[in-house]
Amino acid sequence: MNEGATFPRPDWVRWVAQDSSGVWWGYSIEPLRNDCGWYENEVGDCVRLGHSSAFGWENSLLPVS
Repeated sequence: MNEGATFPRPDWVRWVAQDSSGVWWGYSIEPLRNDCGWYENEVGDCVRLGHSSAFGWENSLLPVS
């Protein structure tokens, strides 16, 4: 499940993860998981990247280079 890593993203994105609604997000720092998605704990930036099936979103966090 590395679909999120294929979306175009800004250069500052270092992590991607999907939330329970199927939206993929890019993060500048490693996000933390909550009940329905991920959050950057107000110390980094995030950006919406795209959407796909949300199956297995809980295990979607991936580092990107």
